[in-house]
Amino acid sequence: MVEMKEAAWGRLLAMMRDGMVVPVVGGRLLRDAAGQSLQARLAAKLLADYETQLPPEGLTPYRELNEAVSLLKDKADLQDLYGDIHLAMRDLRRQSGFALPQALAQLAQIRDFQLVVTLTPDELLAQALQAEGRGVNEVVHSPKLPTSEGSDLPLDWQDRSGTVQLLYLFGKARPTPLYAIHDEDVLEYAHNVIAGGNHAPKAFLGALQDRNLLLIGCNFPDWLSRFMLRATRKGRLADQKGGREWLVEPLQREDPFIGFLGKYSPQTSVLSCTDPADFVAELHRRWMAEHLPGGAAAAPDPAAAEPATPESAMFFISYSRTTDLAAAVRLHKALCELGVAESEIWFDRQVLEPGDRWRQRILDGIRSCRYFLPVVSGAAVARDEAFVFSEWDEATRRVAQMNRSFLLPLVVDTENRPETYGQPSVQAWVNRDINFGHAPGGVPETSAADKLRRLVREARMRV
Repeated sequence: MVEMKEAAWGRLLAMMRDGMVVPVVGGRLLRDAAGQSLQARLAAKLLADYETQLPPEGLTPYRELNEAVSLLKDKADLQDLYGDIHLAMRDLRRQSGFALPQALAQLAQIRDFQLVVTLTPDELLAQALQAEGRGVNEVVHSPKLPTSEGSDLPLDWQDRSGTVQLLYLFGKARPTPLYAIHDEDVLEYAHNVIAGGNHAPKAFLGALQDRNLLLIGCNFPDWLSRFMLRATRKGRLADQKGGREWLVEPLQREDPFIGFLGKYSPQTSVLSCTDPADFVAELHRRWMAEHLPGGAAAAPDPAAAEPATPESAMFFISYSRTTDLAAAVRLHKALCELGVAESEIWFDRQVLEPGDRWRQRILDGIRSCRYFLPVVSGAAVARDEAFVFSEWDEATRRVAQMNRSFLLPLVVDTENRPETYGQPSVQAWVNRDINFGHAPGGVPETSAADKLRRLVREARMRV
């Protein structure tokens, strides 16, 4: 078991830039804003629908759905459970205030990944990618799929630079038994891959064998972990040269799988000291630091960290650095494309929360800017505490004194439903009937872009 050192992070990012890393995304990344497993929420609803009590010891974390199905197999028609789970997934996504898991949103912002594998049957990762304006070609592996629905990695996938190739290794949720909901299903899907059976994604697996895997929060049973490593290697584990994997999983030192890897797959780095979601957050932070406009240092000099903007800016972009940095970058770009100069935009690109030395300058900037643009998202409003809420409060106080356009909140989620967000400032804006613009992933839709264009024209006319 190892921890990622600076040199190791550098190697991983370099391989990602070269297109040689494929993330394999597991259930441990599917957590809501409160940190609860979405699988646990699905299992609880399924058991409640069948009037079945949770066992006194509860369900094993991130194995909840498999155990719920096991509890119901004697009192429900197993074939019906696939439809029930599909509907439960749909209902969960439609709940008020539901936001995509932050780890998925962060992975979707890392544009070095053109091949991605998901081990869960939900559409959340695809939605996170689409929210970032990325095309998604879904390759669904299911042995019983109708022949007309079979798919694999297209021959020209490398020429489709704007499209992510997403493999659902254990099927995609739908009302019929065409995806895995318990361990016996998973065993059959694994067997189909090994045997090269119906709809086995041979081209996709071949591409994986030529690359390095980043297995994040997969929560595999021991046997399945070994299968995944072997199925994505061209030869025996012990004979393999050159390739490598990173397994981000909270395993104990005495876990038999650790010993197995040490003997037969020493090129697999087991990162068990970091929570998978925290690993994604750090990977996202480092990748964003390399790809922000002008480049951003991971550890900036506090003396140079203040935004180089005038005391009175045309636009002040206010956003949660932890959750919405990528969206804010795109919004900044959109303003520049509308003819707004860099010097006319207050945009603090630092990923750290502001220190005391420049808090006052930020608040002064809000009091003197022409237009205030809060970047609003479900992930941001779900935070327990953030300086961005102080920025929003200050803008709310100022808007009460205004007799002109000043505040234009922009929702960067896929859906524009600000009334579902419970954050006090957002609710205050809703109650004041302030119009919310829609900018999915930070890219303003036509009506929002037109509104911004009018604001720029108004600002120019007053000069």
